[in-house]
Order: sequence, then C-alpha cells, then structure tokens
Amino acid sequence: MTLGMALALLGAGVAAFLGGIGSAYGISIAGRAATGVLSEKPERYGQMFIMVVLPGTQGFYGFLGAFMVMLQMNFFGGGLSQEVNTWLGLQVLAACLPVGVAGLFSAIQQGKTSAGGILMAAKRPELAFKAGVVYAVMVEIYAILGLLVTLFILLFGIKFPAAAAAAGV
Repeated sequence: MTLGMALALLGAGVAAFLGGIGSAYGISIAGRAATGVLSEKPERYGQMFIMVVLPGTQGFYGFLGAFMVMLQMNFFGGGLSQEVNTWLGLQVLAACLPVGVAGLFSAIQQGKTSAGGILMAAKRPELAFKAGVVYAVMVEIYAILGLLVTLFILLFGIKFPAAAAAAGV
C-alpha cells in the first residue's frame, strides 16, 4: 500500500469516525433528556423520538463521505491503489475534513438543542415540532453544508487517475 493510499483511506476514516462520534455523543445528550421526561410522561414517546434520533444523521453523512472516497478511488474494484500518490492522498484527506469536523461539532450541538426541545416539549407538547424539531434541524444545516463541500471537492475538485484516463486526459 502506498503512502497516498493510506492518507486517502485515513481521510475516509476521519469522515466516518468523526461523524459517528459526534452522532453517538449527540444522541446520548438528547437520549438522557428524553428518558427523564419519559419516566414521568411515557405517552410523549413519539414526540421525543425524532428529537433523540436527529443527531444521528451526521454519522450517515460521514459514512456517505467515506463511501464516496472509496467509490472515487475504485476501492471496491481494486484498480486504483497503485496510482494514488502522496499528493492525491493528501487531497482526499483534506476533502474529508469538512464532513467529519462539521459532523462532529454539529451532532453534539444538535444533541444539546434537541435536549432543550425535549425539556420544552415536556411542559408544552404543542411546541414539540415548532420549536424542538425545527431548532434542531437548523443546526443540521451546517452538517449538510460540510457534506456538500466534501462531495464537491471529491467529485469536481480532485482529478483521480482512473477518471482522467477514462476522459482521455
């Protein structure tokens, strides 16, 4: 395995792991708030559920970023591994940082926002969607932007050797 390939795979790992860590932490924050509310008001489970799972989406975004790296590198077909030089590996690693870092921080903050929405919905259930879910989704926008930046860089900013050969460059 070349250093470039190792760096590219490290980038894929960073995207998946940071998004997953943020999601796990964010869900735990919201989950603790929800279990407290549900111990007194179990009928509010449906309202609490969406706010607990919302921070989990960043883990999926990180996975998608990692998967796109592997697809672009023909990882599953085994055709590109020898062509990944150090510079290309660094580019892929850098491309994975937006989705990984944005996913880590936004999932944690979304968990905190969801926990606040859960506590608010315990007293004012009619505001569970209006305030609880909507505010938490506003935090998610930044994770989506991180994913988009990663995808744009991977799809349009990096010239992968297999893609260049197919285009006749």
